[in-house]
This record gives sequence, C-alpha cells and structure tokens, in this order.
Amino acid sequence: MSACAGVTRITILVDNKANEGLLAEHGLAVWIETAGRRLLFDTGQGPALSRNAGTLDVALHTADTLVLSHGHYDHTGGVPLVIESAPGVHVYCHPGAAGPRYSIRDGSAKSIGMPGAAKLALESVSPGKLHWTTRPIELAPGIGLTGPVPRLTDYEDVGGPFFVDGNGRQSDPIDDDLALWIRTETGLVVIVGCSHAGLINTLRHAQRLSGASRIHAVLGGFHLLEASEARVERTMDALTELGPDLIVPCHCTGERAVEKLRLALGERVLPGSAGTTYTFGGGSEPATAEKRATRVSPSRASMLEMARRSSISRQRVGDLRRLLPYRQVFEGAFSVCAGRVLGIAAELRIPDFLLKPFVTAYVA
Repeated sequence: MSACAGVTRITILVDNKANEGLLAEHGLAVWIETAGRRLLFDTGQGPALSRNAGTLDVALHTADTLVLSHGHYDHTGGVPLVIESAPGVHVYCHPGAAGPRYSIRDGSAKSIGMPGAAKLALESVSPGKLHWTTRPIELAPGIGLTGPVPRLTDYEDVGGPFFVDGNGRQSDPIDDDLALWIRTETGLVVIVGCSHAGLINTLRHAQRLSGASRIHAVLGGFHLLEASEARVERTMDALTELGPDLIVPCHCTGERAVEKLRLALGERVLPGSAGTTYTFGGGSEPATAEKRATRVSPSRASMLEMARRSSISRQRVGDLRRLLPYRQVFEGAFSVCAGRVLGIAAELRIPDFLLKPFVTAYVA
C-alpha cells in the first residue's frame, strides 16, 4: 500500500469558468503542491495559464513535474510556456498524445490535437526528463499516475465523435488518457483531465493502484457533455456507491450533467472554477476550499479598455469594436477571455483566420 503524501493543496489554474480577475478558457490546468513537490496537471490552451498563474502567485518556474492527461489542444496548448519557464521540469505523458486528432461533426473535421508548438517544446526536453507513460507509475510516495485506463464498464465511452484522421475512417479510442492520484490523510484524491476512458473506469483503476480503501475526492473534467441520460444515471449510481466526499466537476463535464449530479449527490458536488484552491490533510475536515473571488465576465467596455492598453494599432481596436455587437453569434464568446473564444470557435468550427486578428489583440 502506498504511503500518504501529507498536506496537499490543489489550485485550478485554468477552467471554462473563472473567479473574478482571472481568465476563463475552454481547457484545464491544475497546480498541485504536495510532499515537497510542485506538479502541473495539464496546461489549458495557453492564454489563460500565464495570466492566471501570475494573478494567483503560482510560480510556474518552480514546477518539477508536468503531467499531460491526453493530447488534445485544450490540455496541451500551454506546454511551450511551462517548458520555457521551468526548463528542468520532468514531463509525463503517453507516447500517443502527440498523434493526430480530429473531431468530426456534421461532416466537418476539426483538428483538435496537440498544437505544433507544443510538440516542438516536447522535442526540446532532454530524454532523461521526458517520460513516455505506458503503464502505471508512482511519482513519489503517495503520488501516482494511472497510465492507460482499462475500459471495463459497458456504459462509458470516449465522449464524442473523435477520430485519428480527418476523413473519419478510424475512431480515436484516446488510449493516451490518464489520471493522477494522491493518497492524503483524508483519503484518495483523483485528478482527471477529460475522463475519456470513463470517469468510473478511472476512479476504480486509481483506487486499485493506490490501495486506498475509499475515494475522498475527484476533480477535473468528466466529459459528460454529450452523454446519454442512461450513462449519466449509471455514472451517478456508481459515484453514490464509491462515495467520495467531494466531487469537483470542471471543464467538459457539461451543465446538464453537473445539475443532475448535484440533485443526486447534494452538497458533495461543488463545480470548479479557475482560482479555487482545495486543501486536503493537515487537519482539514474533510477538505477546505478557498475561493479567492466570485465569478464575473468582462464587460464590453472593459474588453475595449484592455485592447487599448495593449500594444496594438487603432485599426485593430476598431476591428474589435465592430465585431463586439455580433457576440451573440458566438454564444457569448466575447464576454469571456480570448482562450474561451477560441474554444467556442472550435466547437462552432469557425475558421481561425476570422478570429486571430482580434483574439491576438485581446491577449496581447
């Protein structure tokens, strides 16, 4: 049985929702401080990671470990920033994470794989610090990675129309999907990226590997956004059986699934947002959550002011002003940060060339 890691602090750096003063982004990144280690689990798309880490006083350059849950763009876009900031960081990911990935909806293919800059950054990591993870591994006493997760349930799937080719001939099983587990004084804590292997498959696998008698908390993306009613119901039943004290759905879980989880499991379900820190162990009962501010969305005026303060031309500010009245077309995309604009644009399959001019201005 694995030892306990002691007091553990987990901060959500990037999520689809964010607390005041932080950027929301379609993605996930989680900062973990435990047993003298500083780990970053996923990196989001990139734009929100640097800003939120600075606002929250999280020193990315002190990271000793970077874990990539899988190879999608919304989890790996910030890889270049992390490797540049912490050149000595050890990187753990499955070798399949850098392969081609596509989402195909209504006959239209969208590349959703690891960005080219992230692949180049991984290639720059010395062989002794780049760990291709194809099996379970213990990073330190009480801290481990699941490696590829066995798919044992008959109701869980990858969660969407994912393929390894743009023609849709070969389905993508997302075999690179992995999770991180930590044994704390208050029980097992599991961090998931998108749960493409299935949330319940992942939790049971982590429990087996860690030797923990029970699961105390699970945090991350559950990828139930497009799940059938039957799958959501069976997931809730399994979570009730597993009995975690804290369930923190983030990122790709989906509002409908979150509401169902809250109705079924009550106060144990606390939806996550960037800027929230959870403390496990050290006498916390059973875990404490520190929310540094409430959620807000930037106003039209504040977005324009941010653009004016950045080093962009008057013409680009004008372009941004003219586009803002049409934000309803993008389902509220202009009320959030540039990273979320890109995330929603990806879902709507809006061509990149239409977005890059003013998104670049906004994040400059």
